[in-house]
Amino acid sequence: MTLNLKIAPLLMLLSVIFISLNAQIKTSKFGSGINFMASDSSYSLKFGFRFQSLATQTWDFDEGEVSNYEGTALIRRSRLKFSGYAHSPKLTYKLELGLSNEDIGEGLGIEFNRAANMIIDASVKWNFYNNMAIQFGQRKLPGNRERIVSSGNLQFVDRSRLNSRFNIDRDMGITLFNHQKLGAMFVLKETIAISQGEGRNVTQGNFGAYSYTGRIEALPMGEFLKDGEYVGSSIVREKTPKLAIAAAYNINYKAVRERGQLGSFIENSQGDYTGRTLRTYFLDAMFKYEGLSLMAEYADRKVDGDVNTVFENINGISTEIGQFYTGSGINLSAGYMLRSNWEIAGRYTYINPDKNVGADDRRYTFGLSKFIVGHKLKLQTDLTLIDIVNGDDILMYRTQVDIHF
Repeated sequence: MTLNLKIAPLLMLLSVIFISLNAQIKTSKFGSGINFMASDSSYSLKFGFRFQSLATQTWDFDEGEVSNYEGTALIRRSRLKFSGYAHSPKLTYKLELGLSNEDIGEGLGIEFNRAANMIIDASVKWNFYNNMAIQFGQRKLPGNRERIVSSGNLQFVDRSRLNSRFNIDRDMGITLFNHQKLGAMFVLKETIAISQGEGRNVTQGNFGAYSYTGRIEALPMGEFLKDGEYVGSSIVREKTPKLAIAAAYNINYKAVRERGQLGSFIENSQGDYTGRTLRTYFLDAMFKYEGLSLMAEYADRKVDGDVNTVFENINGISTEIGQFYTGSGINLSAGYMLRSNWEIAGRYTYINPDKNVGADDRRYTFGLSKFIVGHKLKLQTDLTLIDIVNGDDILMYRTQVDIHF
């Protein structure tokens, strides 16, 4: 595994060099990647690379006093990205590989064939009729807005606690897309996905049943510039107010991981997986006008039968072997982009897990970011007060540099 990880970037580089000898190379500006086009226009390839360097400091915070300092620094994300079309512009593809330890973690179990969890995205998409397209492969499911927003386009250093507890992440399956314009401005978008249900890069599944996801989104004031409804901050200033409102629902039949597509696998002493049906609901909205951006999210997850803890009878004793994460949460954020491309932003997140799952968790975040070349080159900092019921308050400060070629 170590050898493969070392030679993977070299193989990718050699592939790009080989392709460049047989195609036209086009470059435009910083952050747009390197673009290759076949001499007969039969395919295209866009190659990009990005990484995020993160430093985090935390303190216990009690009655205005700070203590117990801890600090870490790491490469949060490091990724190679490939995209383009094959044979026809209507048949597109995307491949994204993770190289950092944070990207490839969680892949050493038998469920992942004891290999690095290296593949982030790998899919093909066919625009087969008007505004309808079908996609096959491993990609993000159409869940909450904050998760759909790329990690390279976030308003803060990282996503909120709501996202980490309730998002349905990536999965292997088929997704159908459609959108239509109703009247002069109103746009409606629908997405339906059928997937394996265990998350990305699982090689030994299917352990439970399948997962079904639907998302519907309304844009009553017309479409955002440059898909701004899925870009954090007002990088592109909307000259007129724009609003996107969406609802999503996921049902994961006989899910065997604590959070559906994420978390630990739940298995008994015999090595058999134990599944429960999880139902996750999302509501979210994005508003932008000039330098102002507002986002709101609500998430709720339930388990059928309302019994989220799994027990096994071992030698006549009922023993807990796993627990599904259920409960609800809200996430609210607002930011204002100055003409100098400095942005000030604030976020409030409240997590209300079911009583036997964990304690209520409130987080107050203040962010300050400098966008040098939009989201392609930026410096972000944020300060968060973490207030956990019946637990110690924590003060967390983060600084991150993001660069995207």
